[in-house]
Amino acid sequence: MQGMEFTYRQEFDWNLRDEWNALLHESVSDVPFLQYDYLKVWWDHLGGGEWKEPAQLAIVIAREGERLVGIAPCFTTRHEERSSLMLLGSYEISDFLDLIVRPADAESFIHGLLGYIQGELASRLNLDALDFYNLLDASPSLELLQNAAVKRGWKAESTRLQHSPFIKLPGDWDAYLAGIDKKQRHEIRRKIRRAEESEFAVNWHIVETEKQLAQESEIFLDLMNQDKDKQDFLTPAMRKQMKDIMHKAYDMGCLQLAFLTVNSSYAAAYLNFDYGNRIWVYNSGLDYDYTDFSPGWVLLGYLLRWANENGRSEFDFMRGDEDYKYKFGAVDRFVNRVTISWA
Repeated sequence: MQGMEFTYRQEFDWNLRDEWNALLHESVSDVPFLQYDYLKVWWDHLGGGEWKEPAQLAIVIAREGERLVGIAPCFTTRHEERSSLMLLGSYEISDFLDLIVRPADAESFIHGLLGYIQGELASRLNLDALDFYNLLDASPSLELLQNAAVKRGWKAESTRLQHSPFIKLPGDWDAYLAGIDKKQRHEIRRKIRRAEESEFAVNWHIVETEKQLAQESEIFLDLMNQDKDKQDFLTPAMRKQMKDIMHKAYDMGCLQLAFLTVNSSYAAAYLNFDYGNRIWVYNSGLDYDYTDFSPGWVLLGYLLRWANENGRSEFDFMRGDEDYKYKFGAVDRFVNRVTISWA
């Protein structure tokens, strides 16, 4: 068998796109934030201004002959006073990250990756550490990275970062409701019924056309901006990043941008990814003039009903331990950070 050969690239290669995404679908973590197109947009904006120059792209690729074995989608930057190799997407606006490799190849790829870093990449790029954020606790990469580092005599540490609750869906709305707390089940039904029986016209929709998206992507960002905690986050650079993510997700067929309206006025919105037979809840916005209608809860209920009726297997709330997620029946998992240093 031909040995694994590692190379790295300092620019995105469009010719790699289809092969990249095909490998992702078989990978240890098939998540929307690792798609070629998403990471290309993220890099073009440096995370909406989260990172500054001199960040440098360093996409590590491993092949056995013609077979693509794994991708470490990385960049280098100064982080916490060290020159670090980090995963593209790190770390505020990309909930889940990982290496892109099939489970059967993960151990040999990670062993080879650290050897490649030690033998060539660290000196060439003047690296002191590897610092990977937002790996799900179920990812084999967590343990494999630490084990491979320890074998080389390097220092390795894993830190739990955040809750990332999700819901397993039964495929039936009534069955889903029957599986959550009785009090919360009653509350969800009551709020939806109150909205539907209101004297006002309460409706909801999912963006379906590019023309809709052009208008409603801006409306979504304006709704987000009504939240005082999100106003500082939504800098002009971040708005551009978020808008480009929406448009790219639409182009890839995985955007779920949904709105609740009251008398045709936008009251609530959810920006989700519909990817890998799951709904990934990315962000939300609310017009606080309509809080009497509980628009966020009502829209979330409609989206959960839609996900069940359309055969989605999970409803992933991603990072954050907000109370409402658990009221809707979510259970915990966590994202972690792995740091490896040799200097």
